[in-house]
Amino acid sequence: MALEGGREGSDPGTGYRSRFAAIGACLPAPRLTTDELMASTRYRTDIELERLTGVHERHVVGEGEDSLTLALGAARDALARASCDAEDLELLIVSSISRHVGGLRRIQIEPPVSVSLKEALGARNAVSLDISNACAGMMTGVFLLNDFIRQGRIRRGMVVSGEYISELGRNAAQEVRDVMSDQLASLTLGDGGAAAILERAPDGDGAIEVAGFTTLSEHSRLCVAFPSKIGPGTTMHTDAREIHRVGIEDAVPMLREVLDQAGLEFDQIDYLIPHQTSARAIEKAMTEFTEQLGGRPRNYVITVDEFGNTASTTHFVALWKFLNEGRFTAGDRVLLLSLASGLEVGIVIFRVGELVGRYGHDH
Repeated sequence: MALEGGREGSDPGTGYRSRFAAIGACLPAPRLTTDELMASTRYRTDIELERLTGVHERHVVGEGEDSLTLALGAARDALARASCDAEDLELLIVSSISRHVGGLRRIQIEPPVSVSLKEALGARNAVSLDISNACAGMMTGVFLLNDFIRQGRIRRGMVVSGEYISELGRNAAQEVRDVMSDQLASLTLGDGGAAAILERAPDGDGAIEVAGFTTLSEHSRLCVAFPSKIGPGTTMHTDAREIHRVGIEDAVPMLREVLDQAGLEFDQIDYLIPHQTSARAIEKAMTEFTEQLGGRPRNYVITVDEFGNTASTTHFVALWKFLNEGRFTAGDRVLLLSLASGLEVGIVIFRVGELVGRYGHDH
């Protein structure tokens, strides 16, 4: 039931306003460089992957780690930085693409991973559910939590994801022969967990200003996955050039609509955090956005060089990194842009607010 506007911390006409209360991450200690990965290829490819993508290295799971342990580590990190406990969560959403628990040969469907995570955290008062929306999973969870909070249905919730996807790169290394391979994008993937706690913004501080999503299903076949025939896990097949082209093309009207709804110009964004596919793709997208929308965000974020593409967690790993490095000020406006297989285009615009005071200054 939607609540009336005009209350403390409310958004007139839509209910309350929500904000990010904390961002957590869990990155495995082992790292795999691009040179090491390409040295393991079955065929001599002569692919200069780091030059093409900007990916220097990525974190990969170690012994005893999996999708659940990464999600749990990220959730605990977020709770440690928030002014709440696990028992204060009313809704817990797990949005991982990967559901590997206990190794690559076991995908946990029942019970849902969210139930296992809820029990491990002690979030006994939370309703838990799993969703899946490709690399837009966490952004979709934020979109849902934002609406639940704005409508007054809950005060606080968490979306969390643990992505154990590095096996796609290892499997691709056994089949990629040249730069035109439809498994080339798999070589950029890395593992990682991320979590975001959203809560009611009592005074509007750091509130989410707008959140929007659209699905362009005519492009759904541009990235698909199948069980691997050469080892455990899966293989991913992507028309990388075409999905980047249509993603950039179709993101422009969505960006314009969302900015208009928020009453903003593109150059009023302080930090744009896009999905981290490759440095070259991000640079090309920024050029196109600037030409189409006019102006340019003060900063745009590239972390794919350090973490690779961590799928649904990518925006929040980047956000977590910049918070820890003290890059933001309290008034900064951040735009998260998701371009995911499906094709999904998702946008969230918010002000950083008091988040900056909850993190160190590692930079």
